[in-house]
Amino acid sequence: MLTHIVFDADETLLDLRSAVTGGLEAVLGRMRQLDPAAAEVTLGDLESDWDAVFDGMSAAPVAEIRRAALTRSVARAGLDEHLDAIADLFFERRYALTRPFPDVLPALATLRRHHTLGFATNGNSRAERCGLAGEFAFEVYAHEDGLPKKPAPEFFGAVVAAAGVAPDRIVHVGDSPAHDVVAARRAGHRAVWLNRAGLPRPADLPADAEIATVTELAAVVAELSAG
Repeated sequence: MLTHIVFDADETLLDLRSAVTGGLEAVLGRMRQLDPAAAEVTLGDLESDWDAVFDGMSAAPVAEIRRAALTRSVARAGLDEHLDAIADLFFERRYALTRPFPDVLPALATLRRHHTLGFATNGNSRAERCGLAGEFAFEVYAHEDGLPKKPAPEFFGAVVAAAGVAPDRIVHVGDSPAHDVVAARRAGHRAVWLNRAGLPRPADLPADAEIATVTELAAVVAELSAG
């Protein structure tokens, strides 16, 4: 029987993309205030700076990756000395704008009636800073106490330890086929792929189920438990 449901954070429960865009728009506005020549820098440039650094830093804490991206961004306009203030501005706006998708809070309230809920993320979306304070029985964050990111087995071991139950009593829910489905199944969990964007299903994805909204999860988990 499935007793615990563990959720990924960004793009699963939280609308991170909109928040990051808002944070970068604030950064771009500040850069243009500091130097009119920064008018030549675009939002697309700032977005590409993340892509430019991510592959080489993918195992690092997300805040470090973002700071490295912003380092490239301010250098575009020769504003290197303003990096600290601009990074602070980005994170202030990013957290202020990061909120749950509309389906999330009602679904969590329903699921909590019969299951213990957990929150487990590679990112820096702290539940209490993103509109999810008090929603979970436990929270697991990569890089706390040296914990590596998903898909590392140690991450899922920390989830099991926090849940206090056998791995096969946990269903992991997330948007990443690699991190939230393949890795979760390897760790002995059941796995539900949350496909909000309606993307084509990857070949041989070992998901126990696929859903488009968290609202569908209660029925899916009940069916998986019965099976």
